[in-house]
Amino acid sequence: MGYQEKFKLDGERAVVTGGGRAIGLCCVEALAEAGAAVIVIERSEADAREALALRDKGYDVDLKIGDVTDSARMEAIATELADSGHAATILVNNAGIGQSGIPSQDVTDADWLRMMDVNVNGVFWCSRAFGRHMVAARRGAIVNLGSMSGIICNRPQPQTPYNVSKAAVHHLTRSMAAEWAEHGVRVNAVAPTYIETPMVMAVEANRERIPVWLADTPMGRMGTPEEVASAVLFLASGAASLMTGAIVNVDAGFTCW
Repeated sequence: MGYQEKFKLDGERAVVTGGGRAIGLCCVEALAEAGAAVIVIERSEADAREALALRDKGYDVDLKIGDVTDSARMEAIATELADSGHAATILVNNAGIGQSGIPSQDVTDADWLRMMDVNVNGVFWCSRAFGRHMVAARRGAIVNLGSMSGIICNRPQPQTPYNVSKAAVHHLTRSMAAEWAEHGVRVNAVAPTYIETPMVMAVEANRERIPVWLADTPMGRMGTPEEVASAVLFLASGAASLMTGAIVNVDAGFTCW
């Protein structure tokens, strides 16, 4: 097999949670462009409008309505795909939430529990639901969206719940990778830097934070959703066949300093 062939995903079926916008949307397009049939999991059809519009490019993109915090729904989607003969062979755990600027002493129980429910429980529920079918088939690749915030502590904004949730995702990645390697299932994660998304750029406080972020970044810039999706595509493809348990920094060098 030629090297370029290793990046092709013809015949694969990928599931992308939160695939309707920003990084998730770019992951959907990257995987579909590589030849995979892609299932987007979003909470509503409206949330998935841009992803479904990729059909106009000839891509095989479908939608399943669900919330990653609903473990029963994630199990149902995974079983439905498997029973139809189209079990997922790739899972991208992209769905997540962020929160920053709240000192730890002011974080409410609800703030903390919501962060863990989406960013940690959601990743585990989906990995368990789709992973059980990968283990049975003895093949599959899972890519989790971690963060450099799971490695370092951001400044100037406090964001302890988010940082902890992403550190948990990283160790969940390593733990499942070690457990499922013998079953032919690879589990890796990407750890992005600050990414230019509408959500990040819409936060007024970030206008003052961005110069600090860039000063802490060797490459001196933020990343784009497309750059993260490219790393996800690599980890999902046969080009990364020897990689499992890796946390791949896509951070413009941020964690070097």
